[in-house]
Amino acid sequence: MALSDHFRELRARVLKVALTFLVVFGLSLFFFHQLFDFVYGPYEEALNNLPPEQKSLGITEGAGGGLMLWLKICGFTALLVTCPVWLYQIWAFIMPGLHPNEKRWTRIFVAIAVPLFLVGVLLGWLTLPKGLEVLIGFNPEVLTNLIEFNDYLQFLTRTLFVFGLAFEIPVFVVMLNRAGVVKGKTLASYRPWIIVGIFVFAAIATPSTDPFTMTIMAVPMVILYGISEFLARAHDRRKEEGRPNAGLSPDEASPL
Repeated sequence: MALSDHFRELRARVLKVALTFLVVFGLSLFFFHQLFDFVYGPYEEALNNLPPEQKSLGITEGAGGGLMLWLKICGFTALLVTCPVWLYQIWAFIMPGLHPNEKRWTRIFVAIAVPLFLVGVLLGWLTLPKGLEVLIGFNPEVLTNLIEFNDYLQFLTRTLFVFGLAFEIPVFVVMLNRAGVVKGKTLASYRPWIIVGIFVFAAIATPSTDPFTMTIMAVPMVILYGISEFLARAHDRRKEEGRPNAGLSPDEASPL
């Protein structure tokens, strides 16, 4: 295809994604109250677990605060609902340039990465009330904590995104190993430092400051890292069995 044809194909795919997004966004406006209850749920659960003297009040700021809340909730919903569409359009655009073996591995990684991301999002959703409870609990009894609801919505989406993204790290480790960038033995030798790095990452990445949320993120990441290390070492072992002299340096004589 000529470069202009690639641009025309890209324009067509972007238009399909935009049209699908607008349709879903329009439909989500009719279900705003149900979506708001879903978003408000962790905040309400956190307030119910706090003593009455630790008061908190959700507000919207400015005359257009309510409108922005509608747009943000419905836009975020449309982005999530249409993710199969825009992910497929990205895949369909780059697929003609891949070799058959690359296509096969890409399908495998996508089949693994999507469920892992959703599991991370679910785990973030389950731990969000506890994180909010800890953060609001720092509020002195004589003060009322005013929470701008658009900020809370940003806090919620960032928490879910960070949890989902954290669960993708093992996928990237396996991909780097398949590409020959990282060896399984190297991962094993740096394992203690990597585990410490995982806990540091969890402490920095989680929006809340409580150790409970950090541990909930870090422990599954350590387990997934252990699985990815095992897969990397198994892949290296199979590779060495197929090419017994591949690990020799240029100055080292082979047994043959």
